[in-house]
Amino acid sequence: MIYRSLKSVLVIVIFMTITSCGFGYSLSGVSIPDNIKTYQVDFFQNQASYVEPGIERTFTLQLQDLILNQSSLDLVNKKGDYIYQGEITRFYIAPMTATANNTASQNRVTIEVNLRFTNTKDDEASFEKKYSFFYDYSSTTQLQGPALDTALEVIFDQITQDIFADTLAQW
Repeated sequence: MIYRSLKSVLVIVIFMTITSCGFGYSLSGVSIPDNIKTYQVDFFQNQASYVEPGIERTFTLQLQDLILNQSSLDLVNKKGDYIYQGEITRFYIAPMTATANNTASQNRVTIEVNLRFTNTKDDEASFEKKYSFFYDYSSTTQLQGPALDTALEVIFDQITQDIFADTLAQW
């Protein structure tokens, strides 16, 4: 009985400590100051030398959706407390492994995104950083249609998760 009471008191004390620290908390690992309520994601232009049409829209929407679904922040078009800006700076396909006939058996597509993150409430928390990830696929596959969709999903999932971790899940 006493053990159960002590356990309940300890849980209440920990909860009150966490909620009084000035940070919101959730089980997803998001750490957002109480004065941050909104975010904006500006359109990420595609400035890569090889332009794959539409990937800039796909990336922008995926970043918006991730933050919306995994945080309590509200998406706004302007004057966000957190501002995400940047561009796709690299879309590159290269052979990865060769066959005995000196032809590629596997290719790698790499995408790099430059992010400028602005925290309008704490300028010292603002930063600029490049994020990059890749996807390997068979050289017998054309990188279009479903194959391109799969590659973009894998790459953008990783890049947006990395951005989310750096800006909202600061452990």
